[in-house]
Amino acid sequence: MLRPGLNNARVRQVNKALFLSHLWREKQLSKSQLAQRTGLSIPAVSNILEELLDEGRISHSLKNMSARGLNSGSYQIPQRGPWTLCMTISPTSIECQLADSRLLAVGEHQHISVDAPEPQALLKAIAECWRYYRQQYPAQPINLALGVHGQVDPVTGVSQTMPQARWKTPIEIKYLLEEQLGVQVRLDNDCVMLALAEKWQNRASHQDFCVINVDYGIGSSFVINDQIYRGNLYGSGQIGHTIINPDGIACDCGRYGCLETVASLSALKKQARVWLKTQPGAELSPEQLTTAALIHAWERGDVQVKAWVESAANAIGLSLYNFLNILNINQIWLYGRSCAFGENWLNTIIRQTGFNPFDRDEGPSAKATHIGFGQLSRPQQILGIGYLYVESQLNDL
Repeated sequence: MLRPGLNNARVRQVNKALFLSHLWREKQLSKSQLAQRTGLSIPAVSNILEELLDEGRISHSLKNMSARGLNSGSYQIPQRGPWTLCMTISPTSIECQLADSRLLAVGEHQHISVDAPEPQALLKAIAECWRYYRQQYPAQPINLALGVHGQVDPVTGVSQTMPQARWKTPIEIKYLLEEQLGVQVRLDNDCVMLALAEKWQNRASHQDFCVINVDYGIGSSFVINDQIYRGNLYGSGQIGHTIINPDGIACDCGRYGCLETVASLSALKKQARVWLKTQPGAELSPEQLTTAALIHAWERGDVQVKAWVESAANAIGLSLYNFLNILNINQIWLYGRSCAFGENWLNTIIRQTGFNPFDRDEGPSAKATHIGFGQLSRPQQILGIGYLYVESQLNDL
């Protein structure tokens, strides 16, 4: 199907969305800085800024962003407006970070342990957390943004499947919480949360990149042409369910030998527990084996643990090699508790990926593939899910 051209009104909308995107990323910019970033003339920039001011989408400050030239002040997202309580949730934990109307952190990042045997218990814990912040700031509207483990339909706000959960039925999280709390609720997968965090808070991120979360399970999210790619069924990024060994261990998804059954933290701990039960008197206890204990054993050079972790890293690297060849995305950020295995674990992954055949080793157009640890703090990661509201606003222009 042929795409229609852009008339003047649509060009103006695109430019306004571009200005707002820069302001959401940078938080505050002068007129000349916006002109530099967009390639537009100062008169064109002035006209667009006036429209955005009239619509109440931005505000103006007399604060000068440069010591040179005339003082035209600076522009920013208004400080008035609803705040957002950003959360990442699972049946065992809630992490949250409150943010103001510009998605700047308010207060400290919180981690709350949860024991949710059924969906109602998890929804109750989320509501109680929101009410706590509402009591702290009674005059301030506070919306909710949730990064949810597992497959999520972000349009309907339904959690389709949730790893670690004792239930197998979908939960209408958005509808139930909006009805109960009377606020806006948006949600998406927790790997989308990480991708949004990188997109909006990491100035070094490319237009095409991937985040991979190696934790209880293994998930990923792709940003292609500066847009989150979800797929029609919102199942994009299921790298943990790429098959490594067709004759391997049964996976929760119903297939055998998925990457998660080999390389996730839960798989490593399961493997360690099975082996420890055959080793009476072993220093590690199979019943009390935690992630911290597993990582500590790796750090002190436990031969068996090193072999398991090395095998897991090789499996991740092999999956990434295939992924790199298919999508040709050459910037990959790794997150999750498995990153605590450190540089040796990362280097094993990088070695297994071999090379990207589309890389150029030299010259001005060289695009060497980068695989590294994500650098955003945990509060910054959680704030990522709040940008669901930003992207919705930009799409509505």
